[in-house]
Amino acid sequence: MARVSGVDLPNNKRIDIALTYVFGIGTATAKDILAKLGGAIKPDLRVKELTEHQVGLINSLLAKEYKVEGELRREVQQNIHRYVEIGCYKGVRHRRNLPVRGQRTRTNARIRRGRRKTVGSGKMTAAAAAAK
Repeated sequence: MARVSGVDLPNNKRIDIALTYVFGIGTATAKDILAKLGGAIKPDLRVKELTEHQVGLINSLLAKEYKVEGELRREVQQNIHRYVEIGCYKGVRHRRNLPVRGQRTRTNARIRRGRRKTVGSGKMTAAAAAAK
């Protein structure tokens, strides 16, 4: 099992697909990485067929030119913290645990807002019943 940037890549996958298991690398970036290695690693090669030298090449390229895993996660968290501190719209949405990128909240947004809380369908209070 090859270990790239602290992530164990699945053995039976092609290397261009397996690289997407690293946080911060998508399919386009994975293909770009393999192209930058100049044919040293073919995209149709399986992870279990990689040599230690090839894994080292990938690791050194990622360390030199890309932000991945912990470094990228840290940067994203710092950006969110900065939004919250300066009080901009995105920061307010983060603080209130609401969708940040313009999604509707009248319906949907259940993941951010939590379980449904039914409002107004409970029993009538004594004061409300007397007023009726």
